[in-house]
Amino acid sequence: MKKTLNIANRQLSSRFFLGTGRYPNPFVQNEAIKASGAEVLTFAIRRVNLDAPMEDAILQHLEVENFTFLPNTSGAKTADEAIRIARLARASGISDWIKVEISANEKTLLPDPIETLKATETLVKEGFVVLPYTSDDPILCKRLEEVGAAAVMPGGAPIGTGLGILNPYNISLIVEESNVPIIVDAGLGNASDVVLAMELGVDGILMNTPVAKAKDPVKMAEAMKGAIEVGRLSYEAGRIPKKKYATASSAYQDLML
Repeated sequence: MKKTLNIANRQLSSRFFLGTGRYPNPFVQNEAIKASGAEVLTFAIRRVNLDAPMEDAILQHLEVENFTFLPNTSGAKTADEAIRIARLARASGISDWIKVEISANEKTLLPDPIETLKATETLVKEGFVVLPYTSDDPILCKRLEEVGAAAVMPGGAPIGTGLGILNPYNISLIVEESNVPIIVDAGLGNASDVVLAMELGVDGILMNTPVAKAKDPVKMAEAMKGAIEVGRLSYEAGRIPKKKYATASSAYQDLML
């Protein structure tokens, strides 16, 4: 039986979290979403008309009852800004799930660790389901879990770079120490990056640019979906140990028969 992913007592059959920005048009966006099989969609709150969110250009083309929305605080540079954005999103009726995303440097867009931790702790106390985007620092990821994050989302590389998993060792340590789901968010570029991430034991993948800006976003969404499933299956199967020297697949005495 296919195992589900549990976040805040919500059972998800898909481990693919998909962004809704940067697609060439709404039709391609919707077709890519269908191909991905994603159940959780993320978008920047600053891009949504909070006075009429379900009539907004981003959301009006979606069958909203089929998805869990994960609005994000992209654009926030401090914890206070992220908290304010999250409160506005919940008050508008979009969701009580929130992806905390706080970047102080516009060149790298790397998450601010101190502000991210502060915002996560405050929003958890206010009843939000918080999924913070953070760096691949195992200690910071553990601290975010300890203050109540429902899942932790370390980046594989800076947002939109397509560089893949720059530090597999750190990601594996984060997985090993975590008691909440780990979702790799940012920096992946193709299906092989996704397979590697899943084989490290992460629970899911969040991406936008690699799908939306692909030559064929719909095919790429399908490819990423397959990579997540294959990578997870490989992780659960358990790879053979790496060894310095060769081992014959048949015993010597068998070869003599």
